[in-house]
Amino acid sequence: MDLQTLWFVLIAVLWGGYFLLEGFDFGVGMLLPFLPRNERERGTMFETIGPVWDGNEVWLVTAGGATFAAFPDWYATMFSGFYLALLLLLLLLIVRVLSFEWYSKSESAGWRKVWMWANALGSFGASLVWGVGLANLLYGVPINSSGDFTGNLADLFSVYTVVAGLAFVLLFAFHGATFLTLRTSGDLCERAARVARRLSVAAALVGAGFLAWTVAVAVDRNDKDVFPPILSAALGVGTVVLAVAFVFLRRSAWGFAMTALAAVLTVATLFTGLYPRVMVSSTDFGNSLTVDSASSAHYTLKVMSVVALIFVPLVLLYQGWTYYVFRRRLGLDEEESEGAQSTAAASET
Repeated sequence: MDLQTLWFVLIAVLWGGYFLLEGFDFGVGMLLPFLPRNERERGTMFETIGPVWDGNEVWLVTAGGATFAAFPDWYATMFSGFYLALLLLLLLLIVRVLSFEWYSKSESAGWRKVWMWANALGSFGASLVWGVGLANLLYGVPINSSGDFTGNLADLFSVYTVVAGLAFVLLFAFHGATFLTLRTSGDLCERAARVARRLSVAAALVGAGFLAWTVAVAVDRNDKDVFPPILSAALGVGTVVLAVAFVFLRRSAWGFAMTALAAVLTVATLFTGLYPRVMVSSTDFGNSLTVDSASSAHYTLKVMSVVALIFVPLVLLYQGWTYYVFRRRLGLDEEESEGAQSTAAASET
């Protein structure tokens, strides 16, 4: 495997890791207005992702930085062509970040409601934009012979890319619900399990349809053979079907594992359908950017590989330790306290 292909794969892995981890963050955010029954439960939902959401964003920053360094022409064309969409995405992510910091700054119900909805809308909007944006890499956008984007914002929207956005929203909401079944307890956990079951069928149907359509788009618009995209798509469909089965069987851990794997396989399907191109041109297929034409010099990629070999394992160890530290279910203390108060009241009578 040459270094250009290696870094294409590594960038795909970074996107897969980002959606695996940030996907359940987005999902929890989207469920904030609907799942909890009171402020205490809503605060518990914030606490489930509070210690880890910023660490999950590191995968996004690393993916963007790796693209800039390894494939500068891809980065330039993508960020200039998707400028307005990325500006909207940045706004949504900033609002979402502020909601984590400001939600607990006041006890006012109105104040907390504003920031709860800010997190929910930011999570929904970011999921939608990510789906639309990544699907456009494969579906194709107007690119001229100089590698410059020549379209406008409307060119980013087609039936396929909108379905991609909806598939990301449903998958992340499902992923977030399964995550909550592992991190909460009591009534909140039971309601999260019910929501996961309700979301599962819709997420499976839309997700499976999107994956199958992605294979067709790769063949039709990117001159790809059916294999290997169909392999990752088939595995993705299989994992989301298993996720549905596990949530109905009340196997929370396995359900979460399957939604996590489905998020990774969705990225794998898009990137296997895209390779050896990094952006498809819809106006002239010959203008499409490839891993060879868009990459940095060999020496640059070699230095990046050495740096990645040293630091990536350290980052993975640190993030794994963080999840280990914050592995305990939330809500147990409140339930034990309420149970003790009930017992005390009963003994007094």
